Amino acid sequence: MEPSGGEQEPGAVRLLDLPWEDVLLPHVLNRVPLRQLLRLQRVSRAFRALVQLHLSGLRRFDAAQVGPQIPRAALARLLRDAEGLQELALAPCHEWLSDEDLVPVLARNPQLRSVALAGCGQLSRRALGALAEGCPRLQRLSLAHCDWVDGLALRGLADRCPALEELDLTACRQLKDEAIVYLAQRRGAGLRSLSLAVNANVGDAAVQELARNCPELQHLDLTGCLRVGSDGVRTLAEYCPVLRSLRVRHCHHVAESSLSRLRKRGVDIDVEPPLHQALVLLQDMAGFAPFVNLQV
Repeated sequence: MEPSGGEQEPGAVRLLDLPWEDVLLPHVLNRVPLRQLLRLQRVSRAFRALVQLHLSGLRRFDAAQVGPQIPRAALARLLRDAEGLQELALAPCHEWLSDEDLVPVLARNPQLRSVALAGCGQLSRRALGALAEGCPRLQRLSLAHCDWVDGLALRGLADRCPALEELDLTACRQLKDEAIVYLAQRRGAGLRSLSLAVNANVGDAAVQELARNCPELQHLDLTGCLRVGSDGVRTLAEYCPVLRSLRVRHCHHVAESSLSRLRKRGVDIDVEPPLHQALVLLQDMAGFAPFVNLQV
């Protein structure tokens, strides 16, 4: 089999002679990494047309598959004709991705369900507005380490994304209790996973409102939320019956007494009980392992 061009031996079949829609697209190009597709485009005009046809039908695009650093021009070529994306992950583009790069892609793909923009600090409220306005089926969104996300941006998201289930707001430090309260009241019924980690502005008021409005909440990350205390955790234990994991490391005002009820329910908590911590420390310092039962 020959790829294309050149003299063809009797009986030989060129790759591009195979049916595109029935053979090449579903059975060949689907198995080619995105990084190799960029190279394949350069072989000939015919291969460029084949690759673009394949890219136009993509359902999932993860820039990490291209490489740790993808050039702006490469991203533009890859997504130029994509109009059916359901999942989009652009974290490797965080150093340069702007509203001008992202908004047209969102406009062409209104059926997006999952979008990951972690660390994309060059974006603004405009991009989030376009996402909320144009992608009503959005279920999962990561905005971790996006310092530009403020209360007004989150309000727009809460107002326009009725299907939202998973939201990562790690280190979005402009957000305060008021914004989280609004999110809980508008979209709490459907939220299943939320990260508010590394935000010293979030406290018990936000956590209690989340608890009262998010009966389906399964995962909550409050790592490093220094204002969160035992009152918020007790409210979670009371109102969140399906909670499966809680992250409260470095939440120094959360007492073990507020966590014990969740532990009894089997909730995965990232801090060990004080007794267990003490026994482990004793074992490390004095070598008492043969005499200490860590299952106490």
